[in-house]
Parts: sequence; C-alpha cells; structure tokens
Amino acid sequence: MSEPLRLYSYWRSSAAYRVRIGLNLKGLAYDTVPVHLVLDGGQQHSEAYRDLNPQALVPTLCHGQRRLTQSLAILEYLDEVWPEPALLPATARERQRVRALALLVACDIHPLNNLRVLQYFEREWGVPQPERDGWVRHWIEDGFRAVEALLADHPSTGDFCEGETPTLADCCLVPQVYNARRFGVDLAAYPTIRRIEAACLALPAFIAARPEHQPDAPAAA
Repeated sequence: MSEPLRLYSYWRSSAAYRVRIGLNLKGLAYDTVPVHLVLDGGQQHSEAYRDLNPQALVPTLCHGQRRLTQSLAILEYLDEVWPEPALLPATARERQRVRALALLVACDIHPLNNLRVLQYFEREWGVPQPERDGWVRHWIEDGFRAVEALLADHPSTGDFCEGETPTLADCCLVPQVYNARRFGVDLAAYPTIRRIEAACLALPAFIAARPEHQPDAPAAA
C-alpha cells in the first residue's frame, strides 16, 4: 500500500494552490488539513503547526513520515516520485524555461504580495488598505509585463506556458492570476496569460484545485 499524502493548506493560499494543481495533475489522492491563516491570529503560528513547519507557512505536504515544505520543491518532489505525467519537460532547455517562468512568479511576484508582508505593513506602519492593495497591484503588474513578454510569440509557448501540456510554470501562473483578479488588476494587457489561464481552467485538475472548491473555503467564495 502506498504511503498517504496529507496537504496542510489554506483555501486562498496561492502556494498551496500550486501544489493542489500538481497533485491533481498527477492523479494523486490526498487529504486536506486546513490551516486558517487569519483565524485565531493565524493557525500557522500555533506551536503544533510550527513543529510541523518551522517557517509557519503553507503548504506542508506529508508523505508518510516525510514532511515536505516549499511549494516548488514539493512539486519537483512529486515529479521525481511520480514521473508521469511530467511537470518538467524532457530537454534541459525546456526545463530551464519552465523553471524560469515558475520562479518569476513564485520568487519575484508572490513574496511581495504575501499575507505576512501585507500584515506587517498594517501592524507596524499602519498602511491603509487602499495603499496595501495598490502595492499588490503594482508588483503583480510589473511581474506580469515580464511574463507576458516571455510567453507572447515565443516558439515554445503552446496552449500552455511550454508546449501542449501543463507544466510547473502553469501550476504557478494560474494561482497568481487568481490573486491578480482578487486585487483588481486589469488583465487586458496580458492576452497570452489570459489565454493560457483559460486553457488550464478547462482541465479537471485545475478546476478541482480552485480556491472556491476547497473544503475550508467559505460559502461566499
């Protein structure tokens, strides 16, 4: 019998969203353990969760007794343990491009918009909500200009970021587009991003991973 998978997740976390997509693309069954990032001051700060993940971040994926952190490292772990369908392409050049697109989102856009950054702005500096939202939009738009330029008219761009099957890059892009919409980013300037998002969201693996379909999503979502 294969070892069970447990995903510690928050319905609106884009990092957890990436991993849900990857798990679904692999056809892997997993149990979701909700970690509410706001309730009770943030359940990720509890002693029990810090014992599991000292960074107090989601996601954490438990595979049997193994505790896996960091969404991109988790996705690459899934690709090595369950190689098919692959999240990384066959050639070094293609893999580099996919990783570059994924890292652009996960390392250059997302950290500037993370909940703990926005909470720090509010708690330590009293930055009002409209200014915090403007900060988020600025950095998403700045990053999306680069993503759009890297995708548009590139010979490797297909229905998805790289070719005709979803990769690690798509696992990262779709949750960031969700965040962009949440904060009111005008996506008209990014037609390739929107086209790829639509292709992804037509697939069952992406549909099942959507925030509003998670067990801890509020009814209003």
